[in-house]
Amino acid sequence: MPLTAISSMSSPTPPSRYPDLPVPRAQSVSEFEVVQRKTPYTPNKPRRRGSDPEYDSQAAYRAAITAIISAKARPFAVSGRVPMDPTHLTLFFRSKSAIAYALDFPIDVDVDMPPALDMLISSCLPHPTMNGYAENETLFYPPTLPLTATLELANHPILDAVRNTLFPALPVGHYLTAIRDKLEIWPKGNGVTVQSRPLDNRVATILVTLPVNPDGAEERFYGRGGKGGDLEWTAFLSDCDYEIQPVRSGCRMTISYAVQVKSFGPAGIQPDPLISPSDQFLDMLSPVLNLSRGRTIAFYLTGEYGVNPGEVLAESLVPNLKGGDSVVYHALKLYKLAPELRWTAGGYIWPVDQTVEIVTENPDSPTASVGRGSLSGSSKSSRGMPPIRGPFGSASSEPGEDETDDIRQKVVKSGAIPLAGTDIQILSDHVTFPGVISREKVPFVSGMGDMEKLVVNVLLVVYVP
Repeated sequence: MPLTAISSMSSPTPPSRYPDLPVPRAQSVSEFEVVQRKTPYTPNKPRRRGSDPEYDSQAAYRAAITAIISAKARPFAVSGRVPMDPTHLTLFFRSKSAIAYALDFPIDVDVDMPPALDMLISSCLPHPTMNGYAENETLFYPPTLPLTATLELANHPILDAVRNTLFPALPVGHYLTAIRDKLEIWPKGNGVTVQSRPLDNRVATILVTLPVNPDGAEERFYGRGGKGGDLEWTAFLSDCDYEIQPVRSGCRMTISYAVQVKSFGPAGIQPDPLISPSDQFLDMLSPVLNLSRGRTIAFYLTGEYGVNPGEVLAESLVPNLKGGDSVVYHALKLYKLAPELRWTAGGYIWPVDQTVEIVTENPDSPTASVGRGSLSGSSKSSRGMPPIRGPFGSASSEPGEDETDDIRQKVVKSGAIPLAGTDIQILSDHVTFPGVISREKVPFVSGMGDMEKLVVNVLLVVYVP
């Protein structure tokens, strides 16, 4: 039955005797009632397009382009080959009975089954699965037993290929390291096994297929090309699931490596530095920290980093610290302190969250503001750093008194504060002060309209509780 809508048109009604009550609706023939029939909505059926081969070809072409652009935007797996002669590969392991074995490659189990391979398989444990255990269980070598191979990833540019493909945006100062994870064996006839994701802090996994004749076995991501006899490897991100297709004959052996991100500083994706100061250096630093309790101390950095302090914060140098600067920084981190890097020049110091931005007050100058992303460059001047409360240094010449006052005003307006007004105590050798220290350059326009560069140093500041 179709839906209906009812509307009414009524004539005026006489006033009610009871004004406090609502006016009653008079039921009389003077009130018209109209019933409107509403036709139910029926959507138009789409027209049927005839089969057009050219249209279908263009649609498939566009779909293929969309798929390849999406895959290019975020690659999650990459494969390759290790240019290594399989006869140079040997696997050393120790069985549960504490007997050491050496397994030489390549292996063809259909022709000859090496006794060492039998012992390796007997020492392995089965992989648990969601549905219990397969008829032919997939095996892994216990991580508690010693295992090593003559294959070293460091001798091949595999990690460089993984970084360039899967981690192209990895920050500067961060590096990939590979740690051997486990050895896995897929015997003949095993079912498809979906591997569970590891719970460690890896960012990717590398699988290296050992030269055993795995007829019919393949990964979901398999390599193409390369010379015969090379070792195949596949790398994929840690948030990927992978599986091995059933092995029809022989067996399959793989060694997996956990790829982790390391850095030379605490800033970045995963703060975990690669270096650690020596015990001798820590023994020399310990009395300095003990005698500096309750004070804020600072060290001058000595490396040259080639940055513009008007464009970047001093803290951005942390991943790139080198030499003694890196050793001191990480030694302070070992003592659970919180060191920070700050710009300093001419007895002034900038806050940790500010750059050295020198603004020119002359409105007629063609360059009204220089510092943040305007100019770049450096000078090879070898002048030493002036005393901490002395005049400012210039990359071209020593400024006069008037010019020093002009630079001082610019520095104060950029947010710097006098070092004398802080509680920071700079530690340095009083004989060679200031010695060789970092000298970065900030371009600015002088009061005479000349382009000059202000010499800025870096302080490593830390409070010792």
